[in-house]
Amino acid sequence: MVIVMKLGATEQQIEHVVDRLRQVGLREHISEGEERTLIGAIGDERVLQTVPLEALSGVERVIPVLAPYKLASREFQSEDTVIGISGGVNGVEIGGKRVVVMAGPCAVESAEQIITIAGLVKQAGAVILRGGAYKPRTGPYSFQGLGDDGLVLLAAARKQTGLPVITEVMTLEDIDLVGGYTDVFQIGARNMQNFMLLKGVGQTKKPVMLKRGMSATIEEFLLAAEYILSQGNTRVMLCERGIRTFETYTRNTLDINAVPALKALTHLPVIVDPSHGTGRRELVPAVSRAAIAAGADGLLMEVHHDPENSLTGDGAQSLLPDQFSQLMEQLERIAQAVGRSLLPQKEVASAFTGGWSGTLT
Repeated sequence: MVIVMKLGATEQQIEHVVDRLRQVGLREHISEGEERTLIGAIGDERVLQTVPLEALSGVERVIPVLAPYKLASREFQSEDTVIGISGGVNGVEIGGKRVVVMAGPCAVESAEQIITIAGLVKQAGAVILRGGAYKPRTGPYSFQGLGDDGLVLLAAARKQTGLPVITEVMTLEDIDLVGGYTDVFQIGARNMQNFMLLKGVGQTKKPVMLKRGMSATIEEFLLAAEYILSQGNTRVMLCERGIRTFETYTRNTLDINAVPALKALTHLPVIVDPSHGTGRRELVPAVSRAAIAAGADGLLMEVHHDPENSLTGDGAQSLLPDQFSQLMEQLERIAQAVGRSLLPQKEVASAFTGGWSGTLT
């Protein structure tokens, strides 16, 4: 349920509504709009059947939210959420007009590797550096990441390049440690329904990118995001990274339908991971272009300068730096075609000097 306050409602009127919600065991979520304040009632709303909320001073109307994911729904907030990312030299916003690209290796393998790749992806136009310090793998004998040392190397790459960092946090106990090094928490597909972990990152103020589980429905995906939002952290973005189907040619089946569906159902930014979605380097460019055309707010891509010797075994889905650079130019064209942008203007002018002659198919 959303309580819409009247234009010019006072702090005392807002506090009175909040007090009434708390009296019946509900929690509040306050959203300050440009003109009006919205108050979300969180909990079992049946207790409000005997509470005349619309009669309270300052209340304009009460809107029932039918979706089970209350705070994530468009019913609760019609305008898109824009998330500011700090930690780098220049500010980054996710969910606005500019499409954001996060790029880097699947995992941090060495200082030389992460700093080299960070410089290359920044030069091509990426604005956030991705890299795993802890890597949950299907098999226990696969490379599991450098752990704490990987976090230190990510921080060194951030210092050298100015790029904010996104990396995965795997356990509730690691939130403080990882939070000291990363600018965005990543919740992996295998942890999408690790509800204690979701609540834990929800109690921080740091942005969170939540990946869709391998077999999760869109509703389950949004309910997982609701766990984070319900703890007070509104800086949540959703990542479509492919789901498991009967198809074996690709690593996963990237659900491109999920992009416009999520944009219709939620105000949260939507990111697409074409690397894990396809598992095949040659398919990443086409799927990336499709994601931007479908309305994605950003991409999460794997880039490696020496994929043949990657320790993770994910080299087959990692773009080479020159492929990534060429793709960024193509993606700028797609972004412009749908009324958005991707590269900073000075980089666009440089990239398209003489005109781009590539093909989009």
